[in-house]
Amino acid sequence: MELTILMPCLNEAITIEACIRAARGFLEKAGIDGEVLIADNGSTDGSVALASAAGARVVQVPVRGYGAALLAGINAAQGRYVIMGDADCSYDFSRLDAYVDQLRAGAELVMGNRFKGGIAQGAMPFLHRYLGNPVLSFIGRLFFRTRIRDFHCGLRGFSREAIRRLGLVSGGMEFASEMVAKAALGGLRIVEVPTTLQPDGRDRPPHLRTWRDGWRHLRFLLLFCPRWLFLYPGLVLLAVGCAGFVALQPSLSQPSSQGLRVHSLLYMAGAIVMGMQLVQLAVLTKWLGVVSGIVPEPPWLARTRPLRTVETGLLLGGVLFLLGLLASLAIVYDWSSSGFGALDPSQGMRAVIPAVTLMIVGMQAVAGALFAGAAELCWRTVDSKRHG
Repeated sequence: MELTILMPCLNEAITIEACIRAARGFLEKAGIDGEVLIADNGSTDGSVALASAAGARVVQVPVRGYGAALLAGINAAQGRYVIMGDADCSYDFSRLDAYVDQLRAGAELVMGNRFKGGIAQGAMPFLHRYLGNPVLSFIGRLFFRTRIRDFHCGLRGFSREAIRRLGLVSGGMEFASEMVAKAALGGLRIVEVPTTLQPDGRDRPPHLRTWRDGWRHLRFLLLFCPRWLFLYPGLVLLAVGCAGFVALQPSLSQPSSQGLRVHSLLYMAGAIVMGMQLVQLAVLTKWLGVVSGIVPEPPWLARTRPLRTVETGLLLGGVLFLLGLLASLAIVYDWSSSGFGALDPSQGMRAVIPAVTLMIVGMQAVAGALFAGAAELCWRTVDSKRHG
């Protein structure tokens, strides 16, 4: 079979028959060997009976969620290609020629672009049209280096096997973002075709919730691409902190500004500590995604694999901590040589702040290495039980 037209369904009795008729009409008109597949997510309004009577094949999906329904539908699909879309009459299933042409030409993911094809009056809420979709699509293009202009179009086609290899896992609305993000990271050939959007035919509010699901999409994009959430801010903080250490130390010889510069040095130390923490979180987040199979392993992570051991982290962190500890002991020794007398904070803190910073950063590296080792052990144990 060449094509499966897949529709997730949750109480779509008003519109399900019209969508199925349009899809079946397209298959007959185009002479395509295909099927219409309904992934029902627990409908209670007679949608299942209506879908079966209209000539669709229905699979029951007990796990609730937009992504869960589509994942089950993709696994159950018999077609080489799958075109998915909502069963609410917002998309025209009788006009799928551009999708099929691109799939036959070798595209592995064909995204619809509603902004190019046309959005009818009242089909998309104002916030979605002018804020949510443009902002999230811009973030998606920036994070994943793809040219897709409409990241969240619900009408899209793809090679079933190519998408299954991506290992999609999201059960909610963020499934739409996960598919595009993983396809881009996985090097799939992605193209975009214009598509239209009409007001849906429901007599109830849509399942999509503007702020809740918008946040879930944004959260997924940020966590899926930790270099923007953690790595880049962390590197900036590290650079500022280290540059500040270098710039402020020579200037402390000026008595008139010692107090101010000591306080500035403390802020630079804070920047280094926070920067180190964010960089470490970026690496750990990406690594955990790779270990769990959520994201593919990037080349830089593969190249550094020999260095990414618990022992390496313990060694590096231990050396930094030891340097800070030795510096602290030297400070105490100097203090004892003066009889533990009164200290001049503007002078003493010049040495104390770098020493304490080294100890904190070193302990962070040690803790991160131990956490990574524990997480990997737990994941391997769970994975072995799952496959055992």
